[in-house]
Amino acid sequence: MKIGGLGLREHIRLLTPLFIFIAAVWLLRMLTDAAGAPHFIAHAFSVTAAETIAIFLAVLLMEVRRKGSYVNVVVASMMLTAWGQLLIVLAIIFAVITKINNVFTIPEFSVPGDDRYHIRHILGHLTYGIGLGVIFGAAMGCLLLFLLRVLVPSTTESSK
Repeated sequence: MKIGGLGLREHIRLLTPLFIFIAAVWLLRMLTDAAGAPHFIAHAFSVTAAETIAIFLAVLLMEVRRKGSYVNVVVASMMLTAWGQLLIVLAIIFAVITKINNVFTIPEFSVPGDDRYHIRHILGHLTYGIGLGVIFGAAMGCLLLFLLRVLVPSTTESSK
């Protein structure tokens, strides 16, 4: 099944470096916190910011390679945001299973109260995190694609 002219495999192939980028930021955040680095250093590695940067880069890749349209920007936004939020959920689940807090379960980010298994926190990432991330990411990505197509002349127009 093709979405906007690209199949799922083509989307994954196009976005693979961006999936790796988001995973690297997630891992760096986990490792800097586990190493005992000051919180401001661990917070510099934001998975949400990495998702935003990845969406920008996905739009640039689509425009440079002349593959994709606005529909593909929305699909890329969905895939990249879901990937980032799923990584965060995995870190929360790992912390619950091992009973060792990590950067995603410390009280500054997650006040469990009577929810010591962080169920509300996990559901928040799977609903609001993905939902709002996709909406804002797709809107931002589509705006960037529009601006690129309006302001940057295509190679066929510049050769005339």
